[in-house]
Amino acid sequence: MAELAAHHRTALGRATIGDQLRRHARTQPRKVALVSYGADGTRAETTYAELNERADRYAQFFLARGIERGGRIASMARNGVEVVAAYYGALKVGAAFTGINPLYREAEVAHQLGHSKAEIVLAGTEFGEVVAAVRPDGVEQFGYGPELDALLAEHPAEEPEVELDENDVALIVYTSGTEAAPKGVLIPHRNYLASTAPAWGWGLDTGPGDTWLFVMPFHTIAGLGSMTSLTLMGATLVLPATVEPDAALRIIQRERVTVIAQTPTFYIALSGRDGFGPDAVGSVRRCMTYGGQIPPHVIDAWAAAAPEVLWGTYWGQSELSQLGTVGFFRTLDDIPGGDPSWIGKPVTHLEIRVVDAEDADAEIGELICRTPSVMLGYLDDPERTAEVFRGGWVRTGDMVRVDADGNLFFHDRLKDMIKTGGMNVSSQEVERALYEHAGVQRAAVVGVPDPYWSEAVTAFVVAQPGRDLAADELTEHCRRLLAGYKVPKEVHLVDELPLDPQGKILKRRLRSLQNS
Repeated sequence: MAELAAHHRTALGRATIGDQLRRHARTQPRKVALVSYGADGTRAETTYAELNERADRYAQFFLARGIERGGRIASMARNGVEVVAAYYGALKVGAAFTGINPLYREAEVAHQLGHSKAEIVLAGTEFGEVVAAVRPDGVEQFGYGPELDALLAEHPAEEPEVELDENDVALIVYTSGTEAAPKGVLIPHRNYLASTAPAWGWGLDTGPGDTWLFVMPFHTIAGLGSMTSLTLMGATLVLPATVEPDAALRIIQRERVTVIAQTPTFYIALSGRDGFGPDAVGSVRRCMTYGGQIPPHVIDAWAAAAPEVLWGTYWGQSELSQLGTVGFFRTLDDIPGGDPSWIGKPVTHLEIRVVDAEDADAEIGELICRTPSVMLGYLDDPERTAEVFRGGWVRTGDMVRVDADGNLFFHDRLKDMIKTGGMNVSSQEVERALYEHAGVQRAAVVGVPDPYWSEAVTAFVVAQPGRDLAADELTEHCRRLLAGYKVPKEVHLVDELPLDPQGKILKRRLRSLQNS
């Protein structure tokens, strides 16, 4: 038995992420893995053979610096080929990889470097100073660029001969922190080979023929996790230097992009540009969206520009290695019950329950899950790990409704449920009502502490360009659609909403603005 177990730690029979890159380099060496655009518009292609060669040089470089199985590599940079190569190089030697948010300030960078126990940190040129100012003693720093290129050139592009295990940590992904301090989610290799990547193939209809416009940042599970799944399946990723709408439209047109995955903010921005139309986005076949709801006017705009577009709604969490549920639609009429809060059905590897506060099965309640893709736990946080795994299920903290056919409808984060006057109000239900007003471009609803109501339903609204809106107009609009206790007590018209790098609305910041 010991011999058999050893086979699963060597290239003979193991299931680790880096091995699949080596296989692609042998079976489809000339297939384009990455198309990258520089800030000056320059374009470069990287094949799977070239990506694997670069990853091997990183792996040998890490080994030479004393990084072994169980080590930690951090990266603070914008999306680029070098980050992907360094990621795969780290995984090939058994080290875990963590990406640092490029928007982080010194204190936040220091926290993640210290908490993750990084031994080497790689930094983009513009982030070198902030990293150098706060990196802990003993952490080596290298900058992506010519100096590191010269060091890598000293090492052979040879596959490292190391023993790895599918249960070794591959990714340490820090949660977005929209509600609390970020947690380090520990994700092993096995999750992607056994569950997550197959679910992408079956659930998202993804394969090697896809060309993805990839704008999800590599420090998030949406970015790092999606990149992992797509490269495991041999697809092509297009990495733009910016997510500026006009540049994105030009790239979609030039690369004949077939799939986009982004938050509603991105689709809203593209549909409002002068260059948006069939010539620019006619090649797109699937638009995946998460982290919010697509306003109806945006669906209509994309349908006119790309009639074959199939919208995909999906839900997931870092704790589940990203993907949890998925559903497809062309128009809102295709959505079960016409309910835009639909997040589809569970992917094949996910087992779910919807439970009430006593853990009894319920139609509306918290979504809890079991899956081969579950995280190992939170780094150095046994108490929060035990809480999220309570009862042998992942406690997602998300409130959903489940219908008789197994469709799931997202109600709210438990922390976003507003308790007002003894009643529970879903912030997303109020947001949906606001979106039915033709003058609303973006909307966010939060509960603000109130001495009488406990929490007052409070809305923040961005108007459509050139549209004049009044707060009382929106209040009356909601009154026609919602029960009285759900109608916002206050409506604030703002120029923009605070967003994280993925385009998710930072509701905690809205609460702090209201309370300041």
